[in-house]
Amino acid sequence: MLPSYIKGEWWRPETDAAVQEVRDASTGDVVARVSSEGIDLAGALEYARTVGHDSLAPLTFHQRAIILKKMALALTERKDELYEISARTGATKADSWVDIDGGIGVLFAYSSKGRREMPQSTVLLDGPLEPLSKDGSFLGRHIFTSLPGAALQINAFNFAVWGSLEKLAPAFLAGVPSIIKPATPTGYLAEHMVRILDESGLLPEGSVQLVSGSLPGVFDLLKLGDTVAFTGSAYTADKLRRHEAFQSGGVRFTCETDSINASVLGPDATPDTPEFTAFVKQLVTEMTSKAGQKCTAIRRAIVPSALAADVARAVADRIAERIVVGDPRDEGVTMGPLASLEQRDEVLSQVGKLVDAGGRVVVGTDQPQPSQGAFVSPMLLRFDDALTDALHEIEAFGPVASLLTYDSVDEAVDLVARGGGSLVTSVVSHDPEFVGALVPRIAGMNGRILLLDRDNLKTSTGHGSPLPMLMHGGPGRAGGGEELGGMIAVKHHMQRTAVQGTPELLTAVTGVWHSGASADADAEHPFRKSLAELRIGDQVR
Repeated sequence: MLPSYIKGEWWRPETDAAVQEVRDASTGDVVARVSSEGIDLAGALEYARTVGHDSLAPLTFHQRAIILKKMALALTERKDELYEISARTGATKADSWVDIDGGIGVLFAYSSKGRREMPQSTVLLDGPLEPLSKDGSFLGRHIFTSLPGAALQINAFNFAVWGSLEKLAPAFLAGVPSIIKPATPTGYLAEHMVRILDESGLLPEGSVQLVSGSLPGVFDLLKLGDTVAFTGSAYTADKLRRHEAFQSGGVRFTCETDSINASVLGPDATPDTPEFTAFVKQLVTEMTSKAGQKCTAIRRAIVPSALAADVARAVADRIAERIVVGDPRDEGVTMGPLASLEQRDEVLSQVGKLVDAGGRVVVGTDQPQPSQGAFVSPMLLRFDDALTDALHEIEAFGPVASLLTYDSVDEAVDLVARGGGSLVTSVVSHDPEFVGALVPRIAGMNGRILLLDRDNLKTSTGHGSPLPMLMHGGPGRAGGGEELGGMIAVKHHMQRTAVQGTPELLTAVTGVWHSGASADADAEHPFRKSLAELRIGDQVR
């Protein structure tokens, strides 16, 4: 029975009621049994708001950042355990690297940004000082301080480690305790990650909790100062954000949801160019990495009409040469199964809807493979009518992409826009005129845009790789959230407040000396004092 970690202890339900079995994605063997029946969610939230807040919020940004680095090192020392468990989710070693090492990298990145960009303080200044009187006795400025509540983090099944840590790191740096709720199909991997952190002894008391299983009635327990970060389907996010806690209760809700992402091939990228090869390579990578179970995966390959046949042929050739579907623990396998049989059936159902809408499977097959595992083949669908609504609305969350064509920049812009808001669009072209005409017109529909050409092929991190220092989120259908983005994500967990007062009082609040506040001009030069002796207001005349 997979345990939860609440109120500083590992907890298991006392009954077998409402138990859900979780199976190995390749073999179908039972890996864990999951239930949260009888869990004290109200107690967990209050524990975070009190014990967790009292132990985490008083630490300075630098102190929190140093703990994040130590957490990353603790996970690194035992990441082989995580890799072994990750294989049960259907992830290959390369897939696990993105999830596990990628998640650890988020901790390192936020630790670095916290020490480089934030003060040795619990108060973060925002913007310049605003003089409010002629004589300098009345000033104003904006500050950020930690929210007093708990950060409830609801994660998707595809990235059990990275998905948890991308939410945990900015909340922790902001001084807000986290309650991690992993998706049940892969929650056993997130549980082991939290177990490593608990056993490391690094976690301030109450700063991190974990709920394995469902969260019955949890939104009724939230109050002002709490936050919810959700990753999942746009349909579920829309239902959640209608809850009274978010509508009138003052609880902050951010979400990152499914996205019909696009990759646009420029007219200059003919089959004899490096850009054409890069486009095909990236498309196949995004179709097969994590078996296509990525919110950033390419779902629409938008190419010039004259190049469509060449692209389809090249994709088929690369899949035939490079992709071997099977149990990720077997030698030579490059793409594992989907996370569960239920997920396999859902993907095939969505493919069926795309086929009914006019899509033709030109690479792969839409038939399930005879196996106990959740295996499907990579599939490329061809649409003759690029304006088909289903093409821009239905997402098959697996190794599936659709090929559609354009004949002008205006048409390419329109096709990208039909996705209704995306996490990321990539533009593959070496023509500055084409890129310059396209990107400003599609930027408002995307959270991130990757520009790929021959000059950055070796250094690009790729279409589907969110980075801690850049925004991960997007408008419209993508949810409107900003789960990553350096300080942007940290400030989601802080309150911006305008403070007005005298230089003396603003100095006391901010820890930054303001002109007009008291000062001490003693005989010893401040540069000759140790940091232990130096005080705010020390000066030399």
